Amino acid sequence: MPAVGIAVGGSKKEYPGNLTLYVTVTCVVAAMGGLIFGYDIGISGGVTSMDSFLRKFFPSVFRKKHENQTSNQYCQYDSVTLTLFTSSLYLAALLSSLVASTVTRKFGRKLSMLFGGVLFCAGAIINAAAKNVEMLIIGRILLGFGIGFANQSVPLYLSEMAPYKYRGALNIGFQLSITIGILIANVLNYFFAKIKGGWGWRLSLGGAVVPALIISVGSLILPDTPNSMIERGRNDEARQQLKRIRGVEDIDEEFNDLVAASDESKKVQNPWTNLLKRKYRPHLSVAILIPFFQQLTGINVIMFYAPVLFNTIGFGSDAALMSAVITGCVNVAATVVSIYGVDKWGRRFLFLEGGVQMFICQAVVAAAIGAKFGVSGNPDTLPKWYAIVVVLFICIYVAGFAWSWGPLGWLVPSEIFPLEIRSAAQSVNVSVNMFFTFVIAQVFLTMLCHMKFGLFIFFAFFVVVMSIFVALFLPETKGIPIEEMSQVWKKHWYWRRFVRDTDFPAKNRGVEMGKGGRGGYA
Repeated sequence: MPAVGIAVGGSKKEYPGNLTLYVTVTCVVAAMGGLIFGYDIGISGGVTSMDSFLRKFFPSVFRKKHENQTSNQYCQYDSVTLTLFTSSLYLAALLSSLVASTVTRKFGRKLSMLFGGVLFCAGAIINAAAKNVEMLIIGRILLGFGIGFANQSVPLYLSEMAPYKYRGALNIGFQLSITIGILIANVLNYFFAKIKGGWGWRLSLGGAVVPALIISVGSLILPDTPNSMIERGRNDEARQQLKRIRGVEDIDEEFNDLVAASDESKKVQNPWTNLLKRKYRPHLSVAILIPFFQQLTGINVIMFYAPVLFNTIGFGSDAALMSAVITGCVNVAATVVSIYGVDKWGRRFLFLEGGVQMFICQAVVAAAIGAKFGVSGNPDTLPKWYAIVVVLFICIYVAGFAWSWGPLGWLVPSEIFPLEIRSAAQSVNVSVNMFFTFVIAQVFLTMLCHMKFGLFIFFAFFVVVMSIFVALFLPETKGIPIEEMSQVWKKHWYWRRFVRDTDFPAKNRGVEMGKGGRGGYA
């Protein structure tokens, strides 16, 4: 399958190459790094709906949940300590992603992936053995450190290995792994919750060791990317590696562009201050706004707390966990749709279609919950048809996210970073994502208690805002070699005022985007 080039800005630059079995297998193994993030998202919501877990670590929440079944359903899980258990991980991930930037740049993508796996494994073991809340939170912080390293390095690795024509599909393998991790966690929660003796939550939390070992071992056997080799002065090895992953001998043009990009990047003493230059304003804006908007779709509210949410709106604890499994299946299936369509239909189409779909579903869910629970949070008996309607529209909402803002929120920022700012910009992308994930996780249950069904309207409003942003300010990046990406900004009606021809001269087109950075969740 030859990777046919695309003309951009009058350029006819094409890089010959095939989608080889070698690069496909390599990308699949690397994408497994998303499992640790996805598994954690799924597990944390599931264990916090298990009575045995709540009784041991959060007795006040357990009492509130059971003392009066007719009490305000919106507020039964409102606990600062409970939300700190969930959200502490994301604050740790934010901090570690900043450190990971330096490790990734100076020592390669593989070492960051290894650090991510080892730290996540340590956190999983501590959580499984937890005796008190303090141990739980220490374990969560180590999990967060692991996720910060993995989310910083895996997307970059995928983008740099992938032929540009298939960059979108191979990159979304990372998001697919996240969704598979969520699904596996939901299924395990469902069965572990049934274990007599109430220790199933230990298996749920300890099970995180498995995806941690996958990414740790994977990082040891995976090859380096040519980009990373060149960045560290191993040019001869990089040339051979580029021939191998492209499946052709004629790699001179791409190799020379990578070397030029590396030479240019070495002139940058401090990539963090370099990020603030006027010519990088479009890149920095997208690196901040895309992950910011991704969290304000409300998806993490659904995926973190799906069992809690379904329990709150009247499903039994068992039924709540099963409903989370259903949404997890939808999540995986819709991500596969994105893999199929991202390089056919384009990024903007998926963003905008997903936005419309999510808005409609959030409006329907808000109306459904508002009609039954009102502002008091005390529903009458909930008929089965009502429960089915709520789950159906939440599933349609999850599908809309999973083929739009889910994978593209990681893919698009990564496609636009020049090599000289790539690691730093990727860290900004991950840090913003983790910061707002932390904020949403920390305040969600309190917001649910006070805003009630209006919380879904709150997120629906932001879906409208982010869709307008995409329509007006996000250029299409489908099928454009990263070495040519600067032309996109020069032609955009708004961003061209920040990017001049002298910033990215034609003879150095390969310099600015080097080869393929990417941004998760992620």
